[in-house]
Order: sequence, then C-alpha cells, then structure tokens
Amino acid sequence: MIHVVGLGVSHTAELSAEAQRSLQQVDLVVGSARQLATIEDLLSIGKATAELPKLAELRPLVDGALAEQKSVMILASGDPLFYGIGRWFSRNFAQTDLKFYPAVSSLQTACHRLGIALQDLEVLSLHGRPLGKLKTRLRQNQPLLILTDSQSHPQAIAKSCIDCGFPQAQLTVLETLGYPEEQIRAFSAAELVAAQNDFDPLHLTLVEPGSNEGYLPEFPGIPDRYFITDTDKPGKGMISKREVRLTILSLMQLSRGDQVWDIGAGCGGVAVELAYWQPLATVNAIEHHPERLQCLQANRTRFGVVSNLQVIEGRAPEVLQGLTTPNKVFIGGNDGELPQLLAQVWELLPPDGVLVASAVTENTKQLLMQFWQQRTEAADSQVETTQVAVSRGETLAGQLMYRPNLPVNLFKFVKHGAAV
Repeated sequence: MIHVVGLGVSHTAELSAEAQRSLQQVDLVVGSARQLATIEDLLSIGKATAELPKLAELRPLVDGALAEQKSVMILASGDPLFYGIGRWFSRNFAQTDLKFYPAVSSLQTACHRLGIALQDLEVLSLHGRPLGKLKTRLRQNQPLLILTDSQSHPQAIAKSCIDCGFPQAQLTVLETLGYPEEQIRAFSAAELVAAQNDFDPLHLTLVEPGSNEGYLPEFPGIPDRYFITDTDKPGKGMISKREVRLTILSLMQLSRGDQVWDIGAGCGGVAVELAYWQPLATVNAIEHHPERLQCLQANRTRFGVVSNLQVIEGRAPEVLQGLTTPNKVFIGGNDGELPQLLAQVWELLPPDGVLVASAVTENTKQLLMQFWQQRTEAADSQVETTQVAVSRGETLAGQLMYRPNLPVNLFKFVKHGAAV
C-alpha cells in the first residue's frame, strides 16, 4: 500500500491515531527534509526514510518499493488532496493501492487566522504556474487566496494587480503558519510594490482586489477597445466584434476538457474569450498573418490565458497536422480554403463534436450554405444558423445615429452520435 499522509500546519506533525499506527507499520517513509523533521520524534529506531525526489524520480522509487512488497508512506503538507501531492498519486496509481489521511490545509488555517469563511474566497495555486494566470481570476471585490512560489512573490502579485487596474488592492501575507516564527502582515498594493520586504518561502497571499478600474472583464463580452489589434484605432482591426463574439461563445458552449481549434484566429478576440471563461478547456488559435499573430500573442499575455491558449503559427489546413484532435472547432478565417477545411474538420470531429463557422462575404456564405445542404442530405448533424446584424450608436453633429456593421452569418453543426 501507499499511504499519503497530511501533516497539518504545524512545526510538529498533527497525525490522527490511524496515521500514527500506519507510520509504525510502513517500511519506508518519504518526505522533504522539513517534513521528515516534523515526525522525527514519532519514528521508530531504524525506520527507513528517503527525501522526496522530483516527480520524475518518485514513480520509480515507489514502484521499486511495491515490487519488493514494501509499504510506503508519503508525507504531504496540509491536506494531500487539496492542491497537494495526493492528486498526482491518484492519477498515477490504482485507487486500491492508495490510502489517504486528511489534515487541515494551510488555506484552511489562513482562513481561521483571518476569520474569513473559506467558501467566501476563491483559491488559486500559482505554485509552478505562470504569474500571468492571476489575471484570469482577479474579480472586483472577490477575495483571492493564493498559493505561491518564487515567481509569484507578494511584490510581483501587487504589481500585477496595479498593472491590471486594481490599484486599491489590499494584500495580506501569511508566513510560516503553525511555526513559532509565524507572521501575518497586511499591505496596500502600492506599499508592497515600493517595499523591500523579504518573505519566507513558506507563505500564502490573500488579495482583496477592490474596484476594477482596468481592462480585465467581469463577465463575457470584453469591449473591443481592450484588445490589441492590427490597427491604431481602438476596437478596429481583425477581431470579431463583441456582439458577434458573444453569439459565438454561446454557440460553442465550452466545457471542461474540450479541445478547441480556432482557425483563422486573427488578433484573438474569440480565442481569448473562449480560453478566459473556460480555463479547463484547451484552445489552439491558428493564424499565419505576421501582424495579427503578434497581436494574438500580445492578447494572450494581456488577459493571462497563458495556460490554456496555445498559439499555432501557420496556415490551415497544412498546420493542422499533428495537433490534438479537436471536439469543437471555430472557423473565422479560411484564406480561400473553406471547402477543404470544412471537409477535413468534419471528418476529424468525434460524435457530438461541434463546428461553428462565420461568413461575412456572400461567397463564404454560399460555401457554408452548400455545406449545410450536404449535411442535410447526409442527415448526420443538427444544424443551427443565425445572422447577426448590429448597428452601433454614434454621434454626428451632436445627434445620435446608428451606424450599421456588415451582417455576419454564423452556422453551427453538431455531429450526430453513433446510432443506438
């Protein structure tokens, strides 16, 4: 058996009676030097121990022990199954080989120190993740409790808050919780950026963002002017306009685990919003035009969708070879390759896969109508089509007028599942 034991938040281990019994019975105990020190007084003489290696080396270590019919105990900080190593074990070993022992996590302890209910907070782990991911979770007046690493230290978080438009953010840094040197300090974002404080590596940061004065969205439908585009006019350029983009988001209906292609992504309006509002989907944005590609990369960074938005440089359909097979595809640009793209994507899509395509020109509309006719004759899909015609209000000589945009035709095809 593999015993994964939470140690709680203390300089001495806080083990249940069951965990203590298992500790006496296992053949090998694995943990960091700090973790092994917390259970030193509980180890029987001669008990075999090993320092926790990198994950690539941990699997062979555990497999070797199991092959010799030895039981292993893995020490974990706090709760092993809440942003802990327990998840890695669940993914890599059979459930019948695992036994977990829960404990109070550092996140729970932080809430109790501050008198804040855990359900009133959002939790984000930046440990081993890019700092830019913070942008996808900052919301007006929504407290955010963050697990950090050396790249997401409090000063970096404070600077990111200010840069994104949360200058009134308040940050509380909780260091070495459960140890005699425990320390809790509160700062404004401006104070923290200017400060030269050094913080213990063992810390959490609570961010209370305050009002949103910047460009990060609170709800789907990011204003066009907030995107970086291939023109010096805000809100213009190769980007789907907000009203059309919202319809596309509704048609795509992204879910956890979706693999998405955005073909002809332009400056990235659709790809960014898809990735922003569904962080557990993977979006591949395909673009070949150099200026638009540069804007796409810039918007990926600007909105923090650095974990689940992948930018693919190249021209479809050639560049599609080798990409993970999608279950949802949006075709926004096609460079005259639409018939081939439609046929290739439709062949690749699994049952219940979704294909959404847009048309502005009459030629593209006719090609999509032909594809619609093919699907109707084959009776292999559910089809939905919408024309979005938007007129935006402007002033002319002090008078309100509505200036129409070109209508956009949207087609959605849902591939029928296998016959029962």
